[in-house]
Amino acid sequence: MTARLIHHIFNTCPAAIRYYSSAVKRVTLMPGDGIGPEITSSVIKIFSAAGVPIEWEAVDVKPVIKDNAKCGIPQEVIDSINKTKVGLKGPLETPLCHGHESINLAMRKHFQLFANVRPCRSVPGYKTAYDDVNVVTIRENTEGEYSGIEHEVVSGVVQSIKLITQKASTRIGKYAFEYAKNNNRKKVTVVHKANIMRMSDGLFLRCVRDVSNEYPEIQFNECHLDTVCLRMANSPDNFDVLVMPNLYGDILSDMCAGLIGGLGLTPSGNMGLNGALFESVHGTAPNLAGKDLANPTALLLSAVMMLRHLQLKEYADKIERAVLETIKEGRWITADLGGRAKCSEFTNEICVKL
Repeated sequence: MTARLIHHIFNTCPAAIRYYSSAVKRVTLMPGDGIGPEITSSVIKIFSAAGVPIEWEAVDVKPVIKDNAKCGIPQEVIDSINKTKVGLKGPLETPLCHGHESINLAMRKHFQLFANVRPCRSVPGYKTAYDDVNVVTIRENTEGEYSGIEHEVVSGVVQSIKLITQKASTRIGKYAFEYAKNNNRKKVTVVHKANIMRMSDGLFLRCVRDVSNEYPEIQFNECHLDTVCLRMANSPDNFDVLVMPNLYGDILSDMCAGLIGGLGLTPSGNMGLNGALFESVHGTAPNLAGKDLANPTALLLSAVMMLRHLQLKEYADKIERAVLETIKEGRWITADLGGRAKCSEFTNEICVKL
């Protein structure tokens, strides 16, 4: 997104960036592509209405393409996140089968954002085939099949290497159990295919199993990926916290999102050694861009996760309540939720409730 669009976002909500208290939290803001600027504007306006003590530092995440087709992160983004230690990001476009690698992947690697956390919880008033879904997927974010280690062996034969290490597997296992402990969760299930990939998934399973011994108060289960998918489709209440390698987490977290209504309702946070990055995980929807039709809920709920991370729980609870009440009432919801409201109308209704 251009600097001009970033400037426009803040001009429409100037009160959102004028805080001078020592309690103000600085956050790196990356509006993203497609509908990103519109849903970002929605978040800024709602935060302003709620009086959240956030000072936004907006940066443009335009990939720096290197000679080897690797994707570089703009230095402005690196400097900002190194300073603020927390960021909020809209969707970014990634080319398919050609061009540069995913900048989302590049950012996870650079800032060592090793844990992707996605709570999937049924939204009151928004009816799906499943009721009372309340599951959290915790995905190892830095290795596995997404390590980006690929090469052509001979013409027509490509090899992709799945990387699993003891260090990363133990780290994500500890994070999952600590998350369960700190959020009053009762059970952690490790998802794997160690019956087939005995060395790689076997190592991941053993590491999480070893970690589980340090948390006797939390129930621990082991389950094959395919079995989890089957049981999730039948009875999602069988699960509480799921921890798994990268690819499995990508697939299963989207499946869980489908149980509650889709990615447009699902928040996401990437937690790491050098900060935290919260984002909407849906696409850029270029066909909707500029039409005031986008649903900002996913980015809003991701921003709520961010507020809790920043120890601003009171503001998080207030905004989350207003968002969920607006959806439950059904009068000012966007088309993807079955309504006719514009993004701006949905946003305004939330602001009224605040």
